[in-house]
Amino acid sequence: MSSGSGPLGKGFFNILKMAALALLSAVLLAACNSKPQAAPPPPVAPVQAAYASVKTIPVQIAAIGSVEAYNNVQVKSMVSGQIVRIYYRDGQYVRKGQMLFEIDRRPYEAALKQAMANLSRDLALAKNATRDAERYAFLVRKDYVPREQYDQLKTNAAAQDAVVQADKAALENLQVQLDYCMIRSPIDGRTGSTQIQIGNVVKANDAPMLVIEQVNPIYVSFSVPEQYLDEIKKYDAKGRLGVVASIPGQGGNNTTEAGQLSFINNQVDTNTGTIMMKATFKNLDHALWPGQFVNVALTLTETPGAVLVPSEAVQTGPQGQYVYVIRPDMTVMLRPVVNGGTYKGYTIIKEGIAAGERVVTDGQLRLVPGRKVSIKNPVMRG
Repeated sequence: MSSGSGPLGKGFFNILKMAALALLSAVLLAACNSKPQAAPPPPVAPVQAAYASVKTIPVQIAAIGSVEAYNNVQVKSMVSGQIVRIYYRDGQYVRKGQMLFEIDRRPYEAALKQAMANLSRDLALAKNATRDAERYAFLVRKDYVPREQYDQLKTNAAAQDAVVQADKAALENLQVQLDYCMIRSPIDGRTGSTQIQIGNVVKANDAPMLVIEQVNPIYVSFSVPEQYLDEIKKYDAKGRLGVVASIPGQGGNNTTEAGQLSFINNQVDTNTGTIMMKATFKNLDHALWPGQFVNVALTLTETPGAVLVPSEAVQTGPQGQYVYVIRPDMTVMLRPVVNGGTYKGYTIIKEGIAAGERVVTDGQLRLVPGRKVSIKNPVMRG
């Protein structure tokens, strides 16, 4: 008798079948009842932050300027002669009236002595001619001598007086030429490179011997677009406008000098659409140097209550500029802002941020709206 065809074999097969179905049902039920596990929250993002501050800031126009000497003098000799002495060093700061050059005085001293002798001689002749004319004046009244003779003596006395006046003028001219042998500085300023040396012979009013530039005070020349002209004139009419010149230094350390607007050109440059202006600086420490390029800021007025954030907090996206604001629960939100310009490393926010709000200044690349952050720097208030 076969085991597969009997009643016992069929029963055993049915039991196995039912057990397999029960096991499969249990597996399927367990699979249906299982829930998917939630994704873990993103880690807290470390950022740096700062508070939005409120300040009174100047309304300024920025430009690039060049430093110019307040006065520039080419020193020339007024007389001819040999240079016998130089009293300064190249690049030295000299005062008005300070000795610069000395020209050989001997030829002019000799000519002056001769002129003085001529004057003494002609004074004696003039005096004698005057006495003769006075004597003949008495005689002609008595009809002792002809009037023609008196007239001749009178004319001779007048001619001698004219000679004396000419001698005096020549004497004065020679005295002036003798004084010109001592060449002095006409202004306070800094000397340039000497163009002539001791022993050279110079001619009167020839090539410059030296250039002196007055650097205290000093000018800074700059140009601004003509669109600002009306506003500049309006504020300038109320008082002298302040100008700051910034000299770029190593390591980002800039030297600044404060001055005042002193000149507005009388026409606009048609080629560039700009108008040239000059500001005057005291330059007491000689920080500004002729020919130097500087950053210029012309201050028109002041804006009180401006909201500022560090410029690194402002980001630019497809929809414009924005900042990440840190909420009290330490999550961030994206806030669109309206940029009102920059001032000393800060951005002026016209709309979008209130004073006292915290904004992210570093670490924006890791952020999305709603992400939790931790602040890794001391948050300074403005």
